[in-house]
Amino acid sequence: MASGTRELTVDLGERSYPIYIGTGLIAQLGEKFAERGFPVKSPILLVTDSAVEGLYASAVEESLRARGYTVARAVVPSGEASKSLEMLDTLVEQALKAGLDRKSTVIALGGGVVGDLAGFVAASYMRGVRFVQIPTTILAHDSSVGGKVAVNHRLAKNIIGAFHQPEFVLYDLDTLASLPMREVRAGLSEVIKHGLIWNAEFVAWCDDNAERLLGLDPDALGYALYEGCKVKSIVVSRDERENDLRAILNLGHTIGHALEAVAGYGELLHGEAIAIGMVGSARLAGRFGYGADIEETTERIFRKFGLPVRIPESCPTDEIMSAMLHDKKFSEGNMVFVVPTAIGSVEIRHDVPSAWVTDIVNGLREGE
Repeated sequence: MASGTRELTVDLGERSYPIYIGTGLIAQLGEKFAERGFPVKSPILLVTDSAVEGLYASAVEESLRARGYTVARAVVPSGEASKSLEMLDTLVEQALKAGLDRKSTVIALGGGVVGDLAGFVAASYMRGVRFVQIPTTILAHDSSVGGKVAVNHRLAKNIIGAFHQPEFVLYDLDTLASLPMREVRAGLSEVIKHGLIWNAEFVAWCDDNAERLLGLDPDALGYALYEGCKVKSIVVSRDERENDLRAILNLGHTIGHALEAVAGYGELLHGEAIAIGMVGSARLAGRFGYGADIEETTERIFRKFGLPVRIPESCPTDEIMSAMLHDKKFSEGNMVFVVPTAIGSVEIRHDVPSAWVTDIVNGLREGE
């Protein structure tokens, strides 16, 4: 691999796979396919979006074709709206026309939307074919690891999906240079999340290195993504199918997903909605009697990274609460939240009164 490449393993027994993080990695993709025994005779479907296609698709194809692979390119519109059953149908049709067989591979080249969509194509086509993740956003360091793939329903995000682990994740840091600053900030929201649930020292490091991270300093970014992926890989290795521990990765997501649905997918970026949700969860920690510093630290660090910490006026409380009813994180009628017990530590609470959540949602809008 390229000089300075960091490598992690998601330990899932026979289905374990590596994550590579570094610069210049796309040029080595064909080599990785050959090393890992991907069959040359089986066509590959490269799924990307309209924003990424012109930047990196040709380089991916060139690397693979240099090793004798046949690649068909499928391009979807950029944005959350592409995570739909209609787009799934379109991609399956393209896979069939390209002659994909049971030994074929689907590659996701893009952010979380492309990863989730292409992964669900891979999970469902011929009852499951190989899948490779090439994330091109900071946010996708989270979604590209762990095998959760899905599309949205108009009433709920990620409600139609599966668990389908990739063969490997190739994270070429060079692709991040083209990200708009808003996308950079939103992606770093999920990086910080991994610290908030698992590693207080990493939260402090992010706080101290905010300027380097926002400036896309390669050394800082490589370290931060490595640490974020490490937390994700540890949790997934212990609980692949979200039976218990893995749910801690949903910190901020119950409110965050509801905000995305109410605002209309795309109005709030995922990382922005989750940042607001994590501030809400930090307030919930106060209701359970945990340290007052949790809310103060959480809100301060997100403000430092230029992320929103208040709910937009365009999102009514009753619609947010209604959207939460469709969220998967419910159990026997009680609201389920991931609640911080300290910076770097969380617990899953199945006993959160809806009245508390309503108060917090109202308070976040009013800035109380």
